[in-house]
Amino acid sequence: MNIIEAFVLQEGTEYGEHDVGLAEKVQQVLTQLKSGEAFLVYSELHETVNIVAKGHLRTDEGDR
Repeated sequence: MNIIEAFVLQEGTEYGEHDVGLAEKVQQVLTQLKSGEAFLVYSELHETVNIVAKGHLRTDEGDR
């Protein structure tokens, strides 16, 4: 399974007015990654990869 699919599947159940299919969710995340609104983040400590929205990304400059 690819990273984007794994991320989308861990997001949980949608409770909106209409369900969005897996393929559409994957495409939305891919678009966010390409536009710089989301990033792949690797944790060397945990040896994991995650997708993080730009607004939730911690940086050394922003944490000071």
